[in-house]
Amino acid sequence: MKLHPRFALSPALTSLTFIFLVAGSLVGTPHGWLSGGAATGAELSAAEKAEGFVPLFDGKTLAGWTGGTEAYAVRDGAIVCVEAKGGNLFTEAEYSDFVLRLDVKVPADANNGIAIRSPAQQGNLHLLGIELQVLDDESPKHKGIIKPYQHHGSVYGVVPAKPGALKPTGEWNEQEVTVIGDRFKVVLNGQTIVDADVAEASKNGTLDGQEHPGLKVKKGHLGFLGHGSPVEFRNIRIKRLDGDE
Repeated sequence: MKLHPRFALSPALTSLTFIFLVAGSLVGTPHGWLSGGAATGAELSAAEKAEGFVPLFDGKTLAGWTGGTEAYAVRDGAIVCVEAKGGNLFTEAEYSDFVLRLDVKVPADANNGIAIRSPAQQGNLHLLGIELQVLDDESPKHKGIIKPYQHHGSVYGVVPAKPGALKPTGEWNEQEVTVIGDRFKVVLNGQTIVDADVAEASKNGTLDGQEHPGLKVKKGHLGFLGHGSPVEFRNIRIKRLDGDE
């Protein structure tokens, strides 16, 4: 459309307008350089791609996941445990040694778990596999009541996590889990809260006094162990360290 001379743009102003339009399109995207938004679903940084990370969740469906799919939903780019529905959701693939990165949002009073080297079934998977606790530590239901090995990030029943790194309820937390053999390291929001050898930690018995045959399992599924709290997980990606594809 031709503009009336009164409204025509000078070449300099035209260039400036183009710059603002491009910048505006970047700002308007979910992960634009000024948006401040965290990646959800399948997005990986160039550095993570170079390191060998791959997404475990596409941000839209539960493709690649199995188990209690009726107890989980996909909302706003996150896997959400359906409130009042308990259930276990597992990766279809099995993993041995790896680096797992994900964001987790813990609502008030929440209780869930991250399954490590687990069988894909129901039951006491903190015993048959390994569970990293997901918990609202500051809830009146939990604070001052739970055992040290029940704090968020703990290797449940075996290694207590250092408390205090979890953000207030309703905020996203960045969590990284590195598993190499018997060595478990958990970093939450930049703070190392677990760094331990589970075989060494349990050689004289576990903290919860129970048998944990899962500590000897070297390969299994990853998953989420829901108790009906609407915990959310997003930006889930993994780097294998075991050489498997």
